[in-house]
Formats: sequence, structure tokens, C-alpha cells
Amino acid sequence: MQSNKSLFKQSLLFILIFLAGAASAQVYKWTDESGKTHFSDAPSRNHVVKEVSINVKSASHAINSSNELADDKTTENVVMYATSWCPYCKKARKYFQDNGIPYTEYDIEKDARAKRMYDQLGGKGVPVILVGEKRMNGFSVSDFERIYK
Repeated sequence: MQSNKSLFKQSLLFILIFLAGAASAQVYKWTDESGKTHFSDAPSRNHVVKEVSINVKSASHAINSSNELADDKTTENVVMYATSWCPYCKKARKYFQDNGIPYTEYDIEKDARAKRMYDQLGGKGVPVILVGEKRMNGFSVSDFERIYK
């Protein structure tokens, strides 16, 4: 489990990237032997790295990162507030992955900042899915496709 300090550092890194105007920067991610996650503009020579795609699309949900490059079917970010145990969240994750839809997920039970953001949205259940300014509570393919396209 990541410490609050580690989460703060990761959040700060993404904010700095956003403020620097890195709308489409090459970023690498790796985890060291102690379990600490690192982000850099240069890959580590001593660790297995993953390329992270960072796309800045809106001020309200500015940064979307994924470990795979996917074709954008929309100009809006997909953001999901979820929990690990929720069956509808699991269904949404599978749908996003099967359809190459990049999304950012926030676990409201493991991340205090995500919980605050979820509360500010007036969340009452999970998942809460945002596509730009559009919102859906719960998940169904037909409802998601209506707000995504």
C-alpha cells in the first residue's frame, strides 16, 4: 500500500507536468526493489519500465494516464470513481479494457483525495463515471455509449 507521502509526490509530479504544458510528453514508470514507484522522462536502465501516455484534455480532470496507447474515440477523458469490490466497477473496467477506452480510475476507499473528489461530486454509490462534463452513476454499456460518443 502506498503511503500518503508517495501519493502526494505522484500527484505533485502530474500537476507539474500539467503546468509545464506537457500535453503529450513521453513519461516512463518503474518500480524499484523497495516497491517505490518512479516517473521520469528517461527510462531506467536497471528496471523494467512502462511507457505512460499523458493527455491533457480539460481543466476539471486534466490528466489521463494509461499504460497502453489507445485511439481516442472522443475528445473527453473517462474518469471512474470506484472500489475494488464493486461488481459494476469490475464490469466497467472490463468494458473499457476490451474496447481500448483509456480511463483514469480513483479508488475512493484507498485514496483520501479521491474520496474527497467523489464527495464533492455528491457521490452516493459506485461507480461514478465522468466523460468530460457528462456523468453516469452505476454502469451499463448502453448508458455509457450514450455519453461517450
